[in-house]
Amino acid sequence: MIALVLLGILVLVVGGCVCVVWAERGGPRWVRVVAAVTLGAGELLRRSGKNRRRDLDRPTGDGD
Repeated sequence: MIALVLLGILVLVVGGCVCVVWAERGGPRWVRVVAAVTLGAGELLRRSGKNRRRDLDRPTGDGD
């Protein structure tokens, strides 16, 4: 079951990347929409990753 979920996520990621490349070459409107959603999701993930790293870099304040 977990393998099917991971496979589905992989298919969505690869499809999004294909749409980004196709949109850069002037694809149809739906491809440009999917590419914009893919790039937006990537930006959100990148921002949330920066916040997590920043939280890990903070000192804990326990005196060690």
